[in-house]
Amino acid sequence: MRSSNRSDASFIVKLLRNTFLILMAVVFVSIIYKFNHRESDTDVALTADATAAQGFRGVFFREETRKTYSGEGVLSYSVADGGKLGIGTVIARAYPTDRQISINREISQLEKELDILKKIENPGTLESAQPASLSARIDENYRRLIYSRDIKDYSGVKNIMDDLLVDMSTYQIITNEVTSFKQQITDLNKEISELKTDSAEPTETITSDRSAYFVSYCDGYEEVLTFNKLKEITIAELNSVMERKSDDPTVVGKLIDGYGWYIAGVIDNSRKEYSIGEQVGLRFESSTEIYDAEISDIRDEGDPSRSIFIIQCSQFNADLVEHRVAQCELIKGSYHGLKVPRKAIRFADIEETSADPETGEETSTVMNYKGVYILKGEQVEFKKIDVIYEGSDYVLSRIHDEDLSYLALYDNILTEGVDPDG
Repeated sequence: MRSSNRSDASFIVKLLRNTFLILMAVVFVSIIYKFNHRESDTDVALTADATAAQGFRGVFFREETRKTYSGEGVLSYSVADGGKLGIGTVIARAYPTDRQISINREISQLEKELDILKKIENPGTLESAQPASLSARIDENYRRLIYSRDIKDYSGVKNIMDDLLVDMSTYQIITNEVTSFKQQITDLNKEISELKTDSAEPTETITSDRSAYFVSYCDGYEEVLTFNKLKEITIAELNSVMERKSDDPTVVGKLIDGYGWYIAGVIDNSRKEYSIGEQVGLRFESSTEIYDAEISDIRDEGDPSRSIFIIQCSQFNADLVEHRVAQCELIKGSYHGLKVPRKAIRFADIEETSADPETGEETSTVMNYKGVYILKGEQVEFKKIDVIYEGSDYVLSRIHDEDLSYLALYDNILTEGVDPDG
C-alpha cells in the first residue's frame, strides 16, 4: 500500500516538473519570437536630409561679343577664362611661333622669382624683421591660404603664397639657416639676360575696349542666343543647340557684358510645382556648388509636362562660362526631418478640445490626422507626422520637439501588423 502511494506521488512530481518545463519552454520561445517579430516590424525614427530637384539639359544665354585679330601668329593669353577686363586691359599677344611664347613665359616667371628674392634681400626688410613677428605672420598667412583655397579664390592663393615665401625665406636668413640669396639673384639675372637674346616682340596686342568678362573661345551662338531671343525660343530650337567650338583662325574669344545670365531648359511642370518669380537653386553636373537663381518665365507649347523654363542667375565664375550646354538640376528646396517609411503611414481620428478665448467655453472636435503607430514598451500609440518632403518609398516629417503628439526622434515606428482603422 505504501509502495503504491509512493509511486503515485512520484508520478505527480514528474508530471508537474515536466509541465513546468514545457511552460518555461513555451514562454522562452514566445519571448524570442516576439522580440524577433518586433525587430522586423518596426523602424527607428531617425533624421535624414533630402533635396527636391529635377534634372534637365540647360542652354546658357549671355550678352556676348566676339573678339578677333588678324589671325597671324600664335596667341599668348594674359587673361584666364572668366577674368575681369577693364578698358585697355591686354587680353592676348600674338607671337611668330610657340617658342617665343615659351621664352616669354619663362622670362616672366624668372622675373617674378627675382622680385621676391630682391624683396627678401632688401636691407629694410631684414633690419625690421623679428623671429616672433615673422612666425606670427607665417601662421596668419597659412590660415589665409587655407581660407582662400576653401572659397576658391585662386588669385588670392597666388598672392598669399608669394607673401608666405618672403616671410619664410626672411626667417631662414635671420635665424642663420641661410646666409643670403645673393648668388641666386646673380644666377637669375644671368639666365634672364640669356633668354632675352632669343625673345621677340609681339606682332600684335589685343586689348579690351570696355569693362567685361573674358572667355577664350567662341561657338557661333554669340549673336543668336541673346537675352532678346529668350522671349521666343522654342523647344525644338533649344534641343538643336550643341556644344561646339569655332574653328575660325581669327577668333581670340568673346567679351561677356555684366555678370547676369540665363539658362533655359525643358522641364515637367504638369503638377504646377514651380511658378514665375520663385527662388530656386541650380547645381551643375561638373560642380557641387549650388547657385541662387530665380524663375523668370515658364511657358509651354500645349503640353505642360514639357514646359520651357527661363531661369536667371547673377552669380558668375569661370565654371559658368566653360560650356554652352550643361546637364544641371533645378533645386526647389532642401529638407531635414524624421524619415518615415511610406508603408507605415496611417490615419486616425483624434478628439481635440479647445476653449473660446472670450467665454472660456470648451468644445470638442474630432480631427483626422496623418501619422504612424509606434511601439512604446508594450503599448501601441498613434503619433502625428508633419510631411515636408515625399520620396519614392518614404517621407520626411518635420521635427516638433515641443509637441509630444508628433513623432519624435528614436520612436519605434510600426510598419506592419497595425489595423489601418486603428
